[in-house]
Amino acid sequence: MQLAIAVHSSLNRELEDKIKRFFENLKCNPTVLVGGYWGGMKVVVDEAIKKKLKVVVILPEEREDVELPPDVIRINSGCEYRCRSVILVRSADLLVSLGGEVGTTIEIFMAYAMGKRALVLSDTGFSTDKLKTAFSEYLDNRKVMKVEYYSSPEDLAKEVCKPITQIKTNFG
Repeated sequence: MQLAIAVHSSLNRELEDKIKRFFENLKCNPTVLVGGYWGGMKVVVDEAIKKKLKVVVILPEEREDVELPPDVIRINSGCEYRCRSVILVRSADLLVSLGGEVGTTIEIFMAYAMGKRALVLSDTGFSTDKLKTAFSEYLDNRKVMKVEYYSSPEDLAKEVCKPITQIKTNFG
């Protein structure tokens, strides 16, 4: 499974703690895809490496100079930030949001529009928390996929690792 993780590009202690709790409870071995190596994304990469997961970083053109850990797969996208997000989401089987602002919100909407599962951590203190109130289960009338909200990183990690046969969708 290729797991895209959308998370804010800045960092505070609470976000760092939630990212670490997510990875401590991740009991499967997805390939982790992220859009950079700074802020919350840096913590995601570092925690994934600690778990010996394969990590792919898809860098926007503006930040292709960032130094990455040696075992990380680097993709210099040649794209600005939003274009990089298209590559990130299209390459994933599943998107997890660990909290963010407009960039993370765009990635959630992209996953929905592409018919990919989007699992959103709520109670993060970021703007993505407002999605649950604004949209509840679906982001529009097409009802492509339910957006799933989790209040704990532990429950979110467990959901990521559920076998595909246990996941309910509108398609069966």
